[in-house]
Amino acid sequence: MDEGNRREIFTAHNGDATLVLLKPDVVEKNHIGEILAMYERAGLKIIAMRMLQMDEKLAARHYEEHIGRPYYESLVKFMTRSPIVALVLEGEDAIAKVRKLNGATDPSQAEEGTIRKLFAESKTENAVHASDSKQNADREIGIFFG
Repeated sequence: MDEGNRREIFTAHNGDATLVLLKPDVVEKNHIGEILAMYERAGLKIIAMRMLQMDEKLAARHYEEHIGRPYYESLVKFMTRSPIVALVLEGEDAIAKVRKLNGATDPSQAEEGTIRKLFAESKTENAVHASDSKQNADREIGIFFG
C-alpha cells in the first residue's frame, strides 16, 4: 500500500475506527459476506479491506502480548493455516459496537445472534478478532494497513 493510501485510512473517516480480522475458520467456511453484512447492518462502514495470508512474523507482531503463553503456538498455527480478511470499520462507538456484535470470545458464552454464537467453533477458532481499545485499534490498523 502506498503512503497516500495509508494516510487516507487514518484521515478519511469521520467516526471511531477499529480493526477486525475474519479468521481462517470464517474464510474456509465461506462466511465472509454474511459477517460483513452484519457489520454494515449495524451502521458500520468498511473503509479498508484486504485478504492476506498471515505468516509467523505477522502473527508475532499482531499477537506480541501473547508470546510465551501456553496457547500461543496453537494460535499462530490456526491464524497461519489459511487466508484471513483484515478490515477497518468506522462508525460511532465502533470499537464497542463491534465487540458487542462479535460476542464473547468463547462461543458457548456468547449471546444469541452474535457473530461468535453463529459462526465460531471454539474459544480458539472463534471467527473474528476486533481491537479492544482506541490505542490497540491504531496499532493494529498500522500493522495491517500501514
